[in-house]
Amino acid sequence: MTVATLEPPQHETAPTSQRRKRLLLVAYNFPPVGGAGVQRPVKWAKYLGSFGWDVTVLTTLNPSVPVRDESLLADLPRDVEVVRARTWEPDYSVKQNLIAAESTARKGIVRRLKEAVRGVAKRCIKLALQPDPQVLWNYHAIRAGAAVLRDKQHDAILVTAPAYSSFYIGAALKRRFGLPLILDYRDEWDLSGKYLENAQRDWISRVVQSRMQQQLLRTADAVVATTRRSTEALAEKLTLLKRTAASHCIYNGYDAEDFESRVPDSAASQNGCDVLKPERGTFRLVYTGTLWNLTDIEPLVRGIEHLDNARPDLSRRLELVCVGRKTAEQSAILNRIQNTSARLVSIDYCEHSTALQWLRSASGVCLLLSDVPGADRVVPAKLFEYLAIRKDMLAISPAGETAEIVQQFFPQGHFTPSQVSAISDWLQHQISAADVPTHELSVDETALREFSRESQTERLAEILNSLVTQR
Repeated sequence: MTVATLEPPQHETAPTSQRRKRLLLVAYNFPPVGGAGVQRPVKWAKYLGSFGWDVTVLTTLNPSVPVRDESLLADLPRDVEVVRARTWEPDYSVKQNLIAAESTARKGIVRRLKEAVRGVAKRCIKLALQPDPQVLWNYHAIRAGAAVLRDKQHDAILVTAPAYSSFYIGAALKRRFGLPLILDYRDEWDLSGKYLENAQRDWISRVVQSRMQQQLLRTADAVVATTRRSTEALAEKLTLLKRTAASHCIYNGYDAEDFESRVPDSAASQNGCDVLKPERGTFRLVYTGTLWNLTDIEPLVRGIEHLDNARPDLSRRLELVCVGRKTAEQSAILNRIQNTSARLVSIDYCEHSTALQWLRSASGVCLLLSDVPGADRVVPAKLFEYLAIRKDMLAISPAGETAEIVQQFFPQGHFTPSQVSAISDWLQHQISAADVPTHELSVDETALREFSRESQTERLAEILNSLVTQR
């Protein structure tokens, strides 16, 4: 892309109160990239137009990511402009090889020395790519963003992360064009550093990234988080930095339009994922999403093992369906179910539309959140879809914001990860009632609507309007 001088544009337009406004939304993860984090910017782009904001999305041309989901492109209105800038990152498989540790056991001295040298080189590269490898996208993204802002008047910049290096794109564009900047934390940076796959956990990275975050927060006109507790944590950081930028909570939510269709009587197949109704008398428990250290499935597996020992006749009527990526550790735990009478259906990542079909076919849904420091500030995005599907929910999570939301709608289905016997009892009760025809549960519709993507996007539009008015 050829880029001229990066001077602020001289647009002659009507006052913002008399025209539609436009947002530059910077999102490394955007369709055809797949995954739960992608839906947040997609749904914003889908609904912001209803609240007076047109959207230009700045994203990657060749994203280095593990999964893709073409079906999410259907959510984008035709008037959403998408600009794609190339990244210098290698393919995702190459990055994984760079990150993976190699065993030096039972190898010759020469080979071990070579691998030791390569290991040092890998660590040096990782340390240089702060705060994450996606920083290799920033050069082209800043140039592309500057070209967009010169070509057409925009009123605000919003950057959603991770990748946290994308915050620098927003900061650079704010300096050059003077637009208000909103930083959206889909996950808290500090918690991601502890639990996110492939995060750099050495002390040098912790110190460097702490200073990076402080620097970036000083540039923000507002920050957004996905839970109230995360919002409060960010507000404390801003106070320590003596910043007056406001912090806001915008939950991920559910999109009501995703739930308008019903599961078909016949099988539906997408990407090799066949969705069939469960056999009569079977209790199908469905989990969708990644299984990793923050969504540990160990408590559920122990509950199923407990059930199998006490009531094998009920255990054999249980079908557990896990749809999504799994770490090697979580896969090993999950495979223990094959030693019980229960049936395990393990499926790799499927398109979001297919995952929703699995949820529609479920007798009950399962939510997992590990009991680790900081988990009280985490609310998994899938929780809101689970609420919208109106099926019995087994929620295994520690005390915190997730538990508070679950108990508002399904107080009988929440257990802490240590309550293995209670989890087994819940399963026993549900399986015993599996012959009863399933029905859509009654929920507080007014309370549920507050968590819709449309309602949460309206909240975002209010924040944007406030910033533009102040400016």
